[in-house]
Amino acid sequence: MAVKSLVNIPVLNLETEMQRWNTIYKVLSEPKPDIESTSRKAVWKKNKSVLWYHPAPEKKYTTPLFLVYSLLNKAYILDISEDGSVIGNLTKKGYDVYLLDWGSPGLEDKDLTLDHYIYDYLEVAVKRALRHSGAKEISLVGYCIGGTLSAILTSFTDLPIKNLILAAVPIDYSDLIVPDKWVKAIQKGTLNFDRFADAYEVIPSEFLYAIFMGLQGFNIGPTINLVTRAHDQKYVDKWRRMDKWMKDAVTFSGAAFKQMFNELYKDNKLVKGEMKIGGQKVDLANIKCSTLVITSTRDELVLESQSLPVMDLISSEDKTYQHVEAGHVSLCLTGMFAFAIDPWLSERSTKVKGI
Repeated sequence: MAVKSLVNIPVLNLETEMQRWNTIYKVLSEPKPDIESTSRKAVWKKNKSVLWYHPAPEKKYTTPLFLVYSLLNKAYILDISEDGSVIGNLTKKGYDVYLLDWGSPGLEDKDLTLDHYIYDYLEVAVKRALRHSGAKEISLVGYCIGGTLSAILTSFTDLPIKNLILAAVPIDYSDLIVPDKWVKAIQKGTLNFDRFADAYEVIPSEFLYAIFMGLQGFNIGPTINLVTRAHDQKYVDKWRRMDKWMKDAVTFSGAAFKQMFNELYKDNKLVKGEMKIGGQKVDLANIKCSTLVITSTRDELVLESQSLPVMDLISSEDKTYQHVEAGHVSLCLTGMFAFAIDPWLSERSTKVKGI
């Protein structure tokens, strides 16, 4: 009797598997990696916040960039590795870059509101960057909630903002990534975090991390990727940095948290033109500078439908919408964001004479 040969049966390589699981054990048990920043110096400080200046090795543009990241996460995702640094890639392309690091509020900061963050921190920091650079104009680049704050500031400030870039920015809160029942509960006020915020006064970092993970559906994809790509040292190094950043959450002022939850998530006041900052009504139609809006195809936190309405709300004649292949975090983690904005930005930034 002829014996059929067995084909297409995977053969377990014990040595390879031992290396794989040794790598995984090492990654999960060893200390988190150190993050080395692109060359920088602090040029302004206020409370917990720091304004960092990253000079271009070979400056090509006299219009500097001012980066504003989310209040809900730490800003070093924009400068997380030598190869994947958004800031590093922008400076290599000839831009001087300023980054506002919001810091992590303490209990003494429980009464900080979005009004304080926009007027007393963001606007003042942009003034400081302009004075430090000696530039006549500046490009404001806001990411996620940092984009929301940047749009609000641009709508009423007298500062010379030449270009505005809004990436993964939540503007319209009528459509959220959470389940529909949650959206209805938020809008009706049956899901409310005021008492929670009042009890804690400053929202714990552990709570914000839980929200961040929950909005992603407690995504196990990164863990699976680590198992399947444990042989790829470059990927493992990137994974360790991402894992450190994700778990390195910030605290959040209770007053700002309530204001953001009620005025944006619940009442959607920004889109309705009902939001007030410092007693002044926010009207996005006042934005007239060149504007670039970027969304990503796999954004697990901010829907495209949350960002797109800003294109109709602003009055800019020069406005561009760009949809890129990336996720909410990977757009920064890979440094891709720098390459996504450079073609548009380079055409709208004043070049150094002789270049």
